[in-house]
Amino acid sequence: MKKEDLRIVFLGTPDFAVESLDLLVKNGFNIVGVVTSTDKPAGRGHKMLPSAVKQYAVEHGLHLMQPERLKDEAFVDELRSLNADLFIVIAFRMLPEVVWQMPRLGTFNLHASLLPKYRGAAPINWAVINGEKETGVTTFFLRHEIDTGDVIQQQSIAIGEDENVGSVHDRLMHLGAQLTLDTVNAILEGTVTSIPQSRFSAIEPTPAPKIFRDTCHIDLARTAAEVHNLVRGLSPYPGAWIDITLADGTSLTAKIFETKPAASPAPASEQGKVYAHDGHLYLGAADRAVEILSLQPAGKRRMTADEFLRGTRL
Repeated sequence: MKKEDLRIVFLGTPDFAVESLDLLVKNGFNIVGVVTSTDKPAGRGHKMLPSAVKQYAVEHGLHLMQPERLKDEAFVDELRSLNADLFIVIAFRMLPEVVWQMPRLGTFNLHASLLPKYRGAAPINWAVINGEKETGVTTFFLRHEIDTGDVIQQQSIAIGEDENVGSVHDRLMHLGAQLTLDTVNAILEGTVTSIPQSRFSAIEPTPAPKIFRDTCHIDLARTAAEVHNLVRGLSPYPGAWIDITLADGTSLTAKIFETKPAASPAPASEQGKVYAHDGHLYLGAADRAVEILSLQPAGKRRMTADEFLRGTRL
């Protein structure tokens, strides 16, 4: 079969998925349908905002579907009518069995971790938060239990000691697009040999649950390394946060975007607090101080710690 004859349906939502879709289109693959989320209200005006995948599909004249319910009979019938050979899922919601079992060559997913590590909604964040030195991308065939299907291909990258999740995300997005293309080519050529995740016996499966506001709270009972990793694992989005007590006794909430562990511990009187010393701003973590380099007080712009201290008394 020629690649022009391989009928593909692509399912995804954010920019991370667009990179792979674009590479497939540029390499001449036949995308017969694109499935993405419905438009969502965003911003102060609650204007309906299309997903990044929808914007790409519209710009390139691809057949677009935005079902509210993936089990809806009309959507399932439309999907079946496309007579696709292969489904590709990237950063989309969990599919019902009636959908992922539909194509004759199966449905594969691109996941931003080295499975079976970091199964779940936020694998890139948790890899950085947990101080991992390595992560990567995996393609695997879908099965009912989330992120547990047989592995097709994997590619790894090193995580820099002070690298934040935004940088890791962008590198994995590009790496994942190439892996998606390689996987489709292997399926087309009939050279795929998938491996059950149960064979990765030396790797302990780890969860990567969705990030909530409480996840982002900086706990100064943690070590400096743990605090620093939390900050970079949530930067630039959604951002780690902490309450800062001001000189007048009031407090403000600030998102912390950049930090570096200090060489010395916080003074005993400042442990567990946000404090200033010699023109620098610190977090008093359990074992040593963590210097804040940039932050964003609630209702204000992002700024350096120096700018913050010029206008604020702690």
